Amino acid sequence: MKLIIQPNDGIAPLLKAVRSAKKTIDIVIFRFDRTELEKALEAAVARGVTVHALIAHTNRGGQKSLRKLELTLLESGITVARTADDLPRYHGKMMIVDNVLHVYGFNYTKLDIEKSRSFGVVTRDKRLVKEAAALFEADSTRQPYNPNHDHLVVSPETSRELLTAFIKKAKKQLLIYDAKVSDRLILRTLGERAKNGVEIRMFGKPGKSASGIDARKLPDMRLHVRSIIRDGSAAFVGSQSMRKLELDGRREVGVIITDSRIAKKMQSVFEADWAHTPDAKADAKVEKRDEAPKNGAKDAATSGA
Repeated sequence: MKLIIQPNDGIAPLLKAVRSAKKTIDIVIFRFDRTELEKALEAAVARGVTVHALIAHTNRGGQKSLRKLELTLLESGITVARTADDLPRYHGKMMIVDNVLHVYGFNYTKLDIEKSRSFGVVTRDKRLVKEAAALFEADSTRQPYNPNHDHLVVSPETSRELLTAFIKKAKKQLLIYDAKVSDRLILRTLGERAKNGVEIRMFGKPGKSASGIDARKLPDMRLHVRSIIRDGSAAFVGSQSMRKLELDGRREVGVIITDSRIAKKMQSVFEADWAHTPDAKADAKVEKRDEAPKNGAKDAATSGA
């Protein structure tokens, strides 16, 4: 499993994946403005790769660009399907290249990739790839999706159940990136974990009924990922915020990660971001000021001797 960290890694990992494709590419698109990725998909078709694109039937303010992209891809020989309109929004960000699954918290846009904190996960896990392929096929053909894997988090089918269970297993710490956590039942679960001594820190805005959450604004960049790091050993990355509509009403896709190496990398990114918040900088100044007299007294005692 590999971790993509934005904006650090940029578009390069996506281009590399598409350019390395030998047989198939299945890509789910909600927003898209990266012409270099568009050209890479066209080049894949030209060398004999079968490319299927599943494009959202709508997004706020982007109808015209979606339809233009749809026509461009069709002209390039890419098979294009449009998501159904039975759900208010199809918001997942996913790509399957041959037998490799990519799940992203970011869209294929300059804003998300170059100016926002986000993550992506790349895995060769055969069962997970197979499950993601089943989801892609179901949504492409507008058939019901029947979940069969407890690490692929799909709204509205499994998100509430899987994310609640994930949170409940926290023993020491939960680190959260989420623009808005407002679901009443999720907030209750987080509150229960806090009462049991779990440290909960968050970039984003918690709902009014939240308790036990230290929430701050992400400094220096835009927040565009939904992720949770649990005890430095497991993590979640996806497109769904912990809000009722995104858990129960929209198509959202995420993945639960049990690779501790990936979880620790995400934890390091979170801690680095946290250290740059104004509150953290103020705390560091206070600690430095408090330590100064102790060191001075020690030096004075030494010189007196």
